[in-house]
Amino acid sequence: MKFLHTCLRVGNLDRSIDFYKNALGFEISRKKDFPEDKFTLCFLKLANSSYELELTYNYGVSSYEKGEAYGHIALSCQNFEKTYERLKNDGYKVTDLYKLSDNSDEFFFITDPDGYDIEIIKAK
Repeated sequence: MKFLHTCLRVGNLDRSIDFYKNALGFEISRKKDFPEDKFTLCFLKLANSSYELELTYNYGVSSYEKGEAYGHIALSCQNFEKTYERLKNDGYKVTDLYKLSDNSDEFFFITDPDGYDIEIIKAK
């Protein structure tokens, strides 16, 4: 087995693509529209990874209930402090910096336009 992708359903595809590209550095790897089935798929990935984030836009659906089961996805970041300050200064919804009591790596969360949380962890 190999991880391939994670799917997030989004209410505004252009807004979500803009967020993942500009805030987190993702690039579009492929995009396909299915007009007969009324949805569009857009796959994004980071330059140093083959793992993809699939954004699914279903025509006419502007939001989704997240439920209690979704937690977050996580990314590591080399320029952690600089990235945190940039995201905060650019007006993205970010939490304070955290560190667990066991002296784990520092982290924070950023929330995408559809309310999905992404954990950003300081790379070792």
